[in-house]
Order: sequence, then C-alpha cells, then structure tokens
Amino acid sequence: MAEKALGGAGLRGQVAGETALCTVGQSGSGLTYCGYDIKELADKVSFEEVAYLLAHNELPNQSQLSEYKARLKSMRALPQELKDVLERIPAEAHPMDVMRTGCSFLGNLETEQSFDEADSHIERLLAVFPSIVLYWYRFSHDGVRIETETDDDSIGAHFLHMLHDKAPSELHTAVMNTSLILYAEHEFNASTFTARVCASTLSDIHSCVTGAIGSLRGPLHGGANEAAMDLIENMESPAAAEETLLGMLARKDKIMGFGHAIYREFDPRNDIIKEWSKKLSEEVGDSRLYDVSVRCEEVMWNEKKLFPNADFFHASAYHYMGIPTKLFTPIFVMSRVSGWTAHVKEQRANNRIIRPSADYTGPEPRPVPALSERK
Repeated sequence: MAEKALGGAGLRGQVAGETALCTVGQSGSGLTYCGYDIKELADKVSFEEVAYLLAHNELPNQSQLSEYKARLKSMRALPQELKDVLERIPAEAHPMDVMRTGCSFLGNLETEQSFDEADSHIERLLAVFPSIVLYWYRFSHDGVRIETETDDDSIGAHFLHMLHDKAPSELHTAVMNTSLILYAEHEFNASTFTARVCASTLSDIHSCVTGAIGSLRGPLHGGANEAAMDLIENMESPAAAEETLLGMLARKDKIMGFGHAIYREFDPRNDIIKEWSKKLSEEVGDSRLYDVSVRCEEVMWNEKKLFPNADFFHASAYHYMGIPTKLFTPIFVMSRVSGWTAHVKEQRANNRIIRPSADYTGPEPRPVPALSERK
C-alpha cells in the first residue's frame, strides 16, 4: 500500500537516480549547480559560463569561455528549410509547440549520428532556440523575416535584440542573463526526467529535448510565469491585489506561482529575480506590477504560508522588458536546454534503461467471454 500511495503522489519523495549536476532543497541556499551556490553564480558569472559548467562539470577559464561564446554566436543562423516550416505555423499556435516542432525538425536536418557529437549539437540548440521562436513570432505576428545572426555577446541580449529590433540596454541584458541562470537546471523535475528516460533508451539528443519540451508544455510544469502575469496584469493597486487574492482563496481557486514540490520555506531563486524586477520598475518609473506582486507575496504567506517560486516575479520582470506574455515559457526552454542536455550526457555516461514497475489495480484474472455473451 505504501508503494501505491507514493505512486499516486506523483513519485514525490522517491529517489529515482543519481546526479552530479544539481542539488535542490538541500544545503546552503537550497540550490547549487555542480557545487556552486545559485546566488553566487547569479552574482558573478554569465549564463554562457553556467551552460559550459553544466556541459563540462567545471567553469571555463577565459580562453575556453571566449571560444565557447564565439562558437555559440556562429551557430545562430536558421537553415532555410527550417524557416520554411516556421513560416507555415499559424500565429495562434502555442509558442511551446513552435519550440517543439523547431527542435524536432532540426533533428531531421542535423541528426546526431554519434554520441561523440553531443557537445556540438548541444551548443547548436543553445544558440538556435532564440532564433527559432523569434523568427516564427516576428513573421507570424509582424509579417517580417528577421535576421537571426546578431552580434550580441550573450544569448539573452541576442533574444531581446531580435524581439525589439535594437540592442538591449545594459540593465535588460543583465536581467536576462540572471533569468537564464536561474532557470538553467533543477534536478529531476518532470521535463528533465522525461529527457533522461528518453536518453536511457539511447535515443538522439533532439528526441530527448523534444520530449522535454512536451513535458514543459503542460500547465502543471511550465507556464507559471505566464499564469502569474495573467493574475497581476489587471490588478490596479496593492489593495486590489489583496482583495482579489482573498477572494480566490475563499473560492479555493488555484493560484499559480506559489509554493514548490521540493522547497518548503522559500525558493532561493525568488529573491534574486524579485530584486531585478524592482530595479526594472524604477527604470520605467512605474512600480504598479512590482507593488502588487509584493502584496500578493505577503497575502499568500500570511494566509497560506506559501512563498513565491522562481516564476512569480519573473512575470513582472519580463513585462517591464517588453516581452510578450506568450514568450515567457519559451525563455525557460532557452535556458533549461542547458540542464536537459547535461542530464542526457550524464544518463548516457552510466546508462541503464529507465523502466519502473507499476502496482496493478485492475480486475482479477478472468476468462475471455464469447462475443455473443458480452453485454
């Protein structure tokens, strides 16, 4: 019975494997990448350094970083065949479906023929994901075919440049860098575990990542930052925010962006992005979204002892940078592909197919009745 209870609870609390990539809810801040605390990483390094760390288990030195960033910059262009596919996807499509299709189709054009090619394909996915989603978005929504080979030094700046047709400010570049670091890796979450299950069959890297995107597409995993934006965007004041949340709690409505499956008292990523949201609100001279977010945080803690997770203050931060709400979760993909692919490599390095068992709850053994005897 105990096994059934754990299975029914979504396998929470059960260890499903080993990883050297990440700790969640353990020592220090509760989140480390390869032994480095998330707060120190967010303060001291670039997302590209974090992506390199996850791929190679060590931070790069200066020459390694320069070469790595140069390779990423050289890989931003889209094949014409992929552009043709993206132009056929309607504007009303979900951007996560665009990311899934883009990754899968790229796997047809640039198939991983050997696991020795993994690192080059991982770098290609990191470089090209911003190009995929924004080429589709700008074509389907604005009617323009954008140039996806910018000279921006970072993936975050490259994304904002393609979105707004201009190089981003230093502040916006810094916020995107931090955001990508915060979302890069998070142990055996649903999408990462999907990638590892796929990798355990010895499938190719594009299939593993496509499966992970499909898992993130579900509203119980990805999309909380979009849901948070839907919640706060029409709140006119902190007082209105409090009234709205109290009403939702009274009706037992689901409120996205609060609590976490692993963390119990706080999400270490929240304070970091919250501070950037405040800086962005000061830059634009409009603190409404930040102020209502703070009041939501206070109400949820006072009423339910629930804390904001990484997604909640991301909503206001992204909005302040002029990012459309429907593109929030694709940014998560742009970041988390670094963690997904690191787990694929780790699974391959010490592989055994992931094939758990299930507790059967169906009918007892019985004979097959003749067709004429069936009701």
